[in-house]
Amino acid sequence: MLDSENDRFQLTRQHLLDSLKFPALAVGIIWLVHLWQITDGFDPGVYGIMSRRAWGLRGIVTAPLVHGSWKHLISNTLPLFVLSFIALYFYRKVAMRAFWLIYFLTGAAVWLFARPVSHIGASGIIYGLVAFMFWNGVFRRSLRSIMLAGIVMLLYSGMFLGILPDQEGISWESHLIGSLAGIFAAFIFKGELEDEEAREIHRHPLDDDWNEEKTLFLPQDIFEKTKSQRAAEQAEIEAQRARQFSSGYPFWNQDSTY
Repeated sequence: MLDSENDRFQLTRQHLLDSLKFPALAVGIIWLVHLWQITDGFDPGVYGIMSRRAWGLRGIVTAPLVHGSWKHLISNTLPLFVLSFIALYFYRKVAMRAFWLIYFLTGAAVWLFARPVSHIGASGIIYGLVAFMFWNGVFRRSLRSIMLAGIVMLLYSGMFLGILPDQEGISWESHLIGSLAGIFAAFIFKGELEDEEAREIHRHPLDDDWNEEKTLFLPQDIFEKTKSQRAAEQAEIEAQRARQFSSGYPFWNQDSTY
């Protein structure tokens, strides 16, 4: 039982370290690119997403790596590190796929729909990660995901002023499109529950249907059924319980004779 391979603390610590690797690498890359930019003196806009221009297509890959100034870089560093770490730690089954989906979907949509200027910086990905974390709470509706969504929104809710249009010097299109990409990623991967979420839902295996409804913070079909349909189903459940209860205790059944 004390073997490190079976030690829960050791496993948790290893998962923590694994979850830190990619955020550290991502931040390290954008800092190295910026140092190269300062040393070489190239224009970062050359590597941005220039909307609907053939040469701007490369910006889908390169734009998140370049920044216009030290202030721009520093403002994106901490959110990128923290949000990617949280995503990897709590949603390890889907986090990397969600990250790259947000990365490329945001870039492609900015190239298609944004203003014809060069869009640079990692802020679109950051907005996508915030939306991904929040909407996981909406789509998955486990207590764990809702609490995590609340924490993320408490920390980064002020960022959503950045999606308002006509802000000079700010790619509000990247922010808005990144947020939509994050919502899409949360929806696409909503069915791939983490082990902890699955255990939370199936905590009572003797009555799966009822307990799934009870252990989730919100019903899974909350967006799919009307109030009257839900009330009718609840009445049917109560009636079934009453029949099971009375059949299990015949001395309470008025029709029984002894």
